[in-house]
Amino acid sequence: ARAIKEHVAATVPKGRMGRPEEAAAVVAFLASEQSSYVVGSNVYVDGGENQT
Repeated sequence: ARAIKEHVAATVPKGRMGRPEEAAAVVAFLASEQSSYVVGSNVYVDGGENQT
């Protein structure tokens, strides 16, 4: 399992795997009043893997 994690981390531009709290922070923001003007968006929490 460790070798797989290291391989995946090496392929991500950020150079590491994401932490659960990083994804949770995005979810918390989108569920908050602060995001009330955000509509129809895709938010990628992938360390730069998706280069669109």
